Amino acid sequence: MAQAKNGDTVKVHYTGKLEDGTVFDSSLERDPLEFTVGGGMVIPGFEEAIVGMKEGESKEVTIPSGEAYGDYNEEMRIEIQKAQIPEDIQPEVGQMLQLRGEDGGATTVTVTHITDDTVTLDANHPLAGKDLMFDLKLVEISQA
Repeated sequence: MAQAKNGDTVKVHYTGKLEDGTVFDSSLERDPLEFTVGGGMVIPGFEEAIVGMKEGESKEVTIPSGEAYGDYNEEMRIEIQKAQIPEDIQPEVGQMLQLRGEDGGATTVTVTHITDDTVTLDANHPLAGKDLMFDLKLVEISQA
């Protein structure tokens, strides 16, 4: 039976969990995730875990933060004055906002702390710095 390799298009069912068992994402209630192995469309550790799997095979893997969303970077947190936020936006902890850079590009940030005068924004991915556990099932391989 064929094993998944770079260039193959695969369909994978997965459940992603944190170390404490909290599920952060799962494909079980929807169609399996489809991607091309080696195409960079998923986190590196997820891709690496699929290589060598056969159709119908299941496994559990732990992906260290460095092979997932990277290490948490304190420099990607900023504290701004509340007055800098448009009046029509009422920031709340956990809220996701889009910041526009001078080049016109957008960066997604999460509101992590609010005081009377300031708001702390975090541009790290919400899963940065976390090791991720995945239950994987390779549903289908389309050979390259």
